[in-house]
Amino acid sequence: MKLLLHTCCAPCSIMCIEKLREKNIDVTGYWYNINIHPYMEYKARRDCFKEYAELIDLPVIFNDYYGLDVFTKCVSESIDNRCAFCYSSRLKETAKYAKENGYDAFTTTLLYSPYQKHELLKEIAEKISKEYGIEFYYEDFRPYFKEGQEKARKLEMYMQKYCGCIYSEEERYLKKINKDKEKYDKLKEEIEEKLKNK
Repeated sequence: MKLLLHTCCAPCSIMCIEKLREKNIDVTGYWYNINIHPYMEYKARRDCFKEYAELIDLPVIFNDYYGLDVFTKCVSESIDNRCAFCYSSRLKETAKYAKENGYDAFTTTLLYSPYQKHELLKEIAEKISKEYGIEFYYEDFRPYFKEGQEKARKLEMYMQKYCGCIYSEEERYLKKINKDKEKYDKLKEEIEEKLKNK
């Protein structure tokens, strides 16, 4: 089988590629991630994946479009439902490329992370498969998550702290943001009180 593997980052790709290659599947990576922001985060993940692909002799197609404007416009009216757009936009590009370039199927490293909405992801991929007339190769890679993370650390890979978009970054740091706001509000009150007493 000639398979196009949508790849979100190097750490998530390790076990997916290993398990696919064990089955003698001919894997090519596909980089398209308009959801990753800000730019330096996008660059860090892309460059780490480039280095890893070279290390393991993985052919990769880089659809290297930093899509902050497109992504934020498309999800801003429904931030809580952004994951559906995120999955759909990336997998449509992958399926389209796979269909147009002679691949037998497509899949994604997003199936590796226990932090993704797995069933939603699978449902979207299956719809895209029908829409583009190309097989969606499904495998649940989540059981290999811990092993993959350990391998990524040993390889000293860049390990991201949040899913990708600026909204997930905010969620990741929400407790800190709220603590900082409390400190700021308290400081503001103290300054205002001092000014009143002058």
